[in-house]
Amino acid sequence: MRFPAFTWRRGFTLIEIVVVMAILGLLLTIALPRYLHAIDRGKEQVQRQNLAVMRDAIDKFYGDNGRYPETLDELVTRRYLRNVPDDPVSGSRDWVVVASPDGEKPGVYDLAPASAPEAAKPVAATTTAAEGASAAPATGRPSQ
Repeated sequence: MRFPAFTWRRGFTLIEIVVVMAILGLLLTIALPRYLHAIDRGKEQVQRQNLAVMRDAIDKFYGDNGRYPETLDELVTRRYLRNVPDDPVSGSRDWVVVASPDGEKPGVYDLAPASAPEAAKPVAATTTAAEGASAAPATGRPSQ
């Protein structure tokens, strides 16, 4: 028995590979932006949680001592925080320190992320509130 003169070779043709690559490229252009957006939302969620924890520590410090901490590092040394967390959006340890709106109570009254567009000037986490008081307006916290 003799095989026919024209036999099909096994494998993929060039057009099949090009079509598959085009489909994969199309799927990536749809999926990649959504994936990156989900990562950004996760970082913002962690940032909000870090701010809530630090604000709670500031409030507890004020309740125990009757004054605001001079620096964020004072919250660590007095064991209200284990450490000053990094800002997950910017990846740095910089936070904008906000002084008391009435100006009579020195110290760290509130915080804002240094990566926020409304933050005028990032202040290192060890900066006192008096130096960083003009960095950003109060973020809606009631005066105590």
